Amino acid sequence: YVNWYNNDRISNKTKNMSPVDYRTHVLAA
Repeated sequence: YVNWYNNDRISNKTKNMSPVDYRTHVLAA
């Protein structure tokens, strides 16, 4: 559940991120 929640929040934030920043956040999560 926590993992899904974090991924959902990150995907919502990608609107303001570049693909590189998105991948960095996913790997850091």
